[in-house]
This record gives sequence, structure tokens and C-alpha cells, in this order.
Amino acid sequence: MTPSLLDIPVTPDWEGLMQSLRREGAPSRVHHIELFLDPEVNDAIVQRFDLPERGEAGSLDRFMWRYVAIQRFLGYDFLRCGVEAMDWPLNRVTTTDTADLMRAPGRSYINEQRGPITSWSEFEAYPWPDPDRATTRMLEWCEANLPDDMCVIAGGGFGHIAEHLIWLMGYETICYALYDDRDLVKAISDRITAIYARVMELVLQFPRVKATWGSDDFGHRTGTLISPDDTREFILGGHRILARLSHEAGRPYLLHSCGNLRTIMDDLIDDVQIDAKHSFEDTIESVSDAKRTYGQQIALLGGIDVDFLCTSDEAAIRSRVRRTLDECMPGGGYCLGTGNSVANYIPLDHYLIMLDEGRRWQG
Repeated sequence: MTPSLLDIPVTPDWEGLMQSLRREGAPSRVHHIELFLDPEVNDAIVQRFDLPERGEAGSLDRFMWRYVAIQRFLGYDFLRCGVEAMDWPLNRVTTTDTADLMRAPGRSYINEQRGPITSWSEFEAYPWPDPDRATTRMLEWCEANLPDDMCVIAGGGFGHIAEHLIWLMGYETICYALYDDRDLVKAISDRITAIYARVMELVLQFPRVKATWGSDDFGHRTGTLISPDDTREFILGGHRILARLSHEAGRPYLLHSCGNLRTIMDDLIDDVQIDAKHSFEDTIESVSDAKRTYGQQIALLGGIDVDFLCTSDEAAIRSRVRRTLDECMPGGGYCLGTGNSVANYIPLDHYLIMLDEGRRWQG
């Protein structure tokens, strides 16, 4: 392990980050971005690097200052937060977590066979979250306390239109319902969209929010989870509304979506009008290939494949990061990060090596 890991200082610069997201020329340095770090990763970083704790134990103030300390130490220019108290009861199953940074309660998965809404009566009885009862404590805290060189990217439980549609019905159920009861599918989709449109209106009231980030997995390795036409009909319209609201407020709209989206990428760029795409997997499309294909239209984010990070050594990781930056940084419109998120099963040193190499890249 390199003894001087993360010894090159990075000062947050949210304006430079926004210039990169907006593709306004090559930035002066590499900007880093992640959808999120698993809580176990955050805990390990605080302990390993003895990051300072501030505020009363168990308080929002302590949680937020800890979040700021982690993000600044790792070289990020932003916090990602949004509204809270938006509960969506779902059918889940839990198994033992076998990651090195183990999650004590286990790893939770959605029941793919049957969700809580499989009929009109269950649709009417479901306890839909009310965004007007949601809290904005974290956003309010950022308005009052966030350092001036950082910004907020609104996200966290936000924009799950495809995911909640599938989670609420169950994947097997929706596959049948798309043939048997499309009106029910549309009613659920419309309700989800209306909820998230209101959430978007709420987060955009906060000046420290400089971009919004929808997180919504549409696909699997070879295509979209439901047909491209059904994706357009039941999912993309909701994201079009979210992007429009964000753009009307002068903020770029970023999209995280896993899976093979080739059949709907033109729709995402031309119709939905996303400003950036996140989540890349080498077995589907590398971020470098995506940069060559779409880099004149949108920003590309992350792309250091999670499986690669899990299984490669230091030399390979550093080489991969340098090559990716050489291919993606020219002209701007790229931020360095993992292909998905910093999961607790990625070896911590491997993640830190990726960050360190990003700091060392000189173009």
C-alpha cells in the first residue's frame, strides 16, 4: 500500500463540480462523485483516519458534521441529501451479510414475486407517503451550516419511479399486470410520479441545492426490466417532469440507473433531457465507451467497475483510473467514481487507491 495515500490535499470547489457536470470545459482538477457510501464504509473511514466528531451524541448536528468531515476528507465537493420521513412499506427478505465490513442486521432484498400492491383494493389501502409531511431537516441544516465551498446535490430516496413501480407490485406481478391490468400499472406510476414531483418542488426551495439526482434502476445486463415501450409509457414521463422542474429552477438533473439502457438512451437525452448519466458496468458498457458515444450531449459519471475494484490489485486499479481519466476528462463532462456506489464489500483500500490516483492525475 502506498504510504502517502490521500496525502495530496483537495479543497472542495462546488462551482468547479457544476462546471464539469454542465460540460463547460475541462476542469482544473478531477472532481469525484458517488451516489453514496455504505454506512459501514463511512464508519471505517472515520475510525481509520480518526476524523473529528462534533456535536452532541445522537444529534442531527453530530451526524451532519460527521458527514461533512467524511466528504471533505475524501475530496468530494458536495453532500447528497433530501427530504426525510418518506416511508414506503415494501415486502422484503433478509439474508446474512458476508461482506468484510459486515452489516449486522443482514442484507435486505425486495421480494420479486409479490409486492404490497397487486390489486385495486391494495392500491387504495396502501399507506402512500405524503411529501407535505416529510421533513427537510438536513437541507435546513445545510442552509445554515454547510461550508461555502461545498453544495448540496438533492437526492437520497429520490426519483425511484421504475423501482417503486416494480417494488410495489413485485417483478413477477408487474410482468403479468402489463398484460392483464395496465390501468393499475398506470395508476401506480402516476401516484409515484406525483409524489416525487412534489418532493422535487420541496428540495428546489433550498438555494444550497445546486443539482438534483434521480436514482432509478431501469435495466438488467441485456436490456430494460420492462419493454422499452412500456418504460417510455410508465417511467420516462415521470423523469421528464422531474428534469423539467429541475431545469426551470436552473439546476442540472442527473440520473443514476443500472442496466443496459441502449434502447432508451436517445429518449433519456432528447426527451427526458438528463444532464448526466451515472452507473456503468464493464459487462454492459464502459464509461469510456459511453463518453465517446454520448459525451457531446451529457456528462458521464463514475464508471470504475465495482467488480473490477473488488478483485484487482493496486497497480491495476491505478492504471485503470489513469486510462479512464485520460479518455474521459478532455473537454469536461466527467467525474471520477465507482461504477455504482461504494458498497461495503469493496475492499476499503481499493476504493481509497481509486481516490488517490484521481488526486494524482495531471492530465
